[in-house]
Amino acid sequence: MKMSLKSAITLLAVAAPSFAFASAWEIDSSHSSAQFAVKHMMVSNVRGTFSNVKGNINLDDKDITKSTIEATLDAKTINTNEPKRDEHLRSADFFDVEKFPTITFKSTKVAKAGKDKLNVTGDLTMHGVTKPVTLAVEGPTAETKDAWGNVRRGATATTKIKRSDFGLTWNKALEAGGVAVGDEVTITLDLETTKKPDAAAAPTATDKK
Repeated sequence: MKMSLKSAITLLAVAAPSFAFASAWEIDSSHSSAQFAVKHMMVSNVRGTFSNVKGNINLDDKDITKSTIEATLDAKTINTNEPKRDEHLRSADFFDVEKFPTITFKSTKVAKAGKDKLNVTGDLTMHGVTKPVTLAVEGPTAETKDAWGNVRRGATATTKIKRSDFGLTWNKALEAGGVAVGDEVTITLDLETTKKPDAAAAPTATDKK
């Protein structure tokens, strides 16, 4: 049976994976950060940061729910503006950075949560323990070009976790009651990304089926 050129082109268009709306983005470490806050002595928040945030986002603008994200934090870069405390946090009492040098997140589900808002669920691995968490995301922003022609987008993500769920259980009881370090940790990610060449876009969730 002969097939016309028009029919062949139509068949290929239907059968081939579509990358028209998928774009690949790389997290710009120099303009991104991860912050956290945890209660100290039951009275105030201690805040800290991780630098050297790396990762990739595969964004599907046609259907944002088919997008994916992977991110990595360097646990050794923890900074609470107190060197002795930071040294303790890097030790085996807390993050044990020599044994577990990175903190990673890999998305498993993206859902719309309102205008320019998403709920991104994924696996967070920290201190050798992997648990599902959901990030409340604002963004991504519209594309913009910098002075060097790079295309950029940004987003902010927040979540709360219990550090004890990840084996971070060190603490000290206070004479007046309570403990020195709270269990609940608030995490905020401020991400700025740069667009990769179109050929770098990975298959979306639909393309992989």
